[in-house]
Amino acid sequence: MTYTTKQVGETGSLDYRLFFLKDNKPVSSFHDVPLWINKERQIVNMLVEIPRGTNAKLEIATKEYMNPIKQDVKDGKLRFVHDKYPFNYGALPQTWESPEHTHPSTGAKGDNDPLDACEIGSGQGVTGEFKQVKVLGVFAMIDAGETDWKILCIDVNDPVASQINSQEDIEKHLPGKVEEVYTFLRDYKIPDGKGPNQFAFEGKLQSIDFAMKIIDETEAEWKDLVNGKTKSSLSVVNTTLNDSNTVTAEVAAQKLNF
Repeated sequence: MTYTTKQVGETGSLDYRLFFLKDNKPVSSFHDVPLWINKERQIVNMLVEIPRGTNAKLEIATKEYMNPIKQDVKDGKLRFVHDKYPFNYGALPQTWESPEHTHPSTGAKGDNDPLDACEIGSGQGVTGEFKQVKVLGVFAMIDAGETDWKILCIDVNDPVASQINSQEDIEKHLPGKVEEVYTFLRDYKIPDGKGPNQFAFEGKLQSIDFAMKIIDETEAEWKDLVNGKTKSSLSVVNTTLNDSNTVTAEVAAQKLNF
């Protein structure tokens, strides 16, 4: 399953958008790309937004038509995180953290975004790339009073991926990596004058089984979003789901001037 991208606007500009195509036809990175590659083996699709070693705050534009990637804007300026990401950062398609659901583990409502993912393999990702990743656990971050789960995962093509099937395996093959990810997530806003992010479970990485449960829950919340059971201002336009929000690829291409 190969997806390509089409860039509109210059990189590092307010107009920058990265759209997605399959067979040269527009698709939504949020809604049209399947979540699961192999559920029994805990393998999912992950969209790389921010490659390791970079700090431009790139993200899915959840409110925009066909959900391109854009750079976040704060106070009219493009947003950069102070420190470079020590992992590939992105999102899982066909998931959504509902702001109408208070999770019992965190006591906080969802952040209105797809599930975030931190990929800890040795290869540097590319913005707009879909990686097939193995789920390794999840951090229960609470950002500005909202639940903001962070799925820990590794590219299935990484040399050590097949040898990692537990938290103990992560520490054995990638010593210090879990602590590095946690510390970055906790502290990345401090240079901007904010306090550290908060976590449930005392910041401990939760199990693969628990992470799979969170993915299942947020997939169900995403289905409620696209089915209209949960009202939202997010764009749910798609070209493949065959629901009331589906448009033809030709209509999407025309609207996007492709």
